[in-house]
Amino acid sequence: ENLPSLGYAKRIHLMNPMVPGLNGDKMSSSVEDSKIDLLDTLDQVKKKLENAFCEPGNIEDNGILAFCKSVIFPLLTGNAFIIPRGADYGGPMSIHDYKELEEGFAKQEIHPGDLKNAVTTSINQLLEPILKDFETEEMQKIILNAYPAPV
Repeated sequence: ENLPSLGYAKRIHLMNPMVPGLNGDKMSSSVEDSKIDLLDTLDQVKKKLENAFCEPGNIEDNGILAFCKSVIFPLLTGNAFIIPRGADYGGPMSIHDYKELEEGFAKQEIHPGDLKNAVTTSINQLLEPILKDFETEEMQKIILNAYPAPV
């Protein structure tokens, strides 16, 4: 608020929620399996989520739930989040908001494996067009120049 009186433009602060890492600890760029990168392959996403901390009924420091809250549900824009399950386990679940997901998980109505599979599918659907764009020769050059191979 004082910057304009000193001749500077007013500052804008962009804030975003702190999302825990997939390992249940803080997300860190130095801990590869604690985060999903925009250029992770579909198999890398699946492997990271299979190994993610997601204890039955535990909603604290749960990176899978945090990802749902901060990424998946905001992008659903009124559509349901589908958790596929076999008929023996009650069939597919349609979740309409994050609160419903969190409550169902806390009551252990949603199995961690089922949630991980649904999140894997959702993330891979989000990343597929990005990965496709980065397959071009031009983008490969940009990546190589930005992140050269170690010598």
